[in-house]
Amino acid sequence: MGFIGGSLGYRILKKWYPGGTGVPMPAGDPFREKEISKLKLYFGESIYEELRDKTVADFGSGQGWQCVELALNGVRNVIGLDIVPAHLESGRRLAAEYGVSGQCSFVSRVEDKVDVVLSIDAFEHFEDPAAILRKMRDVVKDDGLVLISFGYTWYHPLGGHLFSVFPWAHLIFTEEALMRWRREFKTDGATRFGEIEGGLNQMSVARWERLLQESPFEVAEATYRPISAARRLYCRLTRELFTSTMQFRLRPR
Repeated sequence: MGFIGGSLGYRILKKWYPGGTGVPMPAGDPFREKEISKLKLYFGESIYEELRDKTVADFGSGQGWQCVELALNGVRNVIGLDIVPAHLESGRRLAAEYGVSGQCSFVSRVEDKVDVVLSIDAFEHFEDPAAILRKMRDVVKDDGLVLISFGYTWYHPLGGHLFSVFPWAHLIFTEEALMRWRREFKTDGATRFGEIEGGLNQMSVARWERLLQESPFEVAEATYRPISAARRLYCRLTRELFTSTMQFRLRPR
């Protein structure tokens, strides 16, 4: 992938983008900053009511904002699942701050199966997404539901996240040049896209659909959201380039 590499690619990136200026990552308190709820945006205004009497596991809960949002909106039992101890501790602090510790727990594994598994903005990052789908099946009840939303996918103009310093930059420069450039301002020693914090697995629309076909789930509902500016150009032939986010409701087979 990429056709500008070597010293040339590295020098261009270093000169014009010395500090990394790709897709901005969210920060701060989404409740106080009144950000639009991704849950409502992606799954509808009735999502809280749908989940109210359920036990919901947020798979890859991160700092815990989503779990707290669910609890604040009446969801009975929310489990934040993450393998990063600092994320789990962050979730516990947030739940205590917002007074929902009784509804929220943050753990690295669950013993009992849950009604709903939720995953937002994660499947473009998992190192082994097929294995994650299998783990989700182990966690959810036989009559349960899995809600997944993620994007941007790899061929989106900004699908390279940090590496998308301009549209499709992550496809124009080679991985080697991009990672060499990144080492100018990151010190974690990563040499591949998959090794960076959070990871990037180069997930495309087509690859995701193949994963679903091979997964232990069937698709009950799928929504593909195009980039607003490219809506008129959006069709099956262009969706790899112009899909912004995707949402899926999955049921166990």
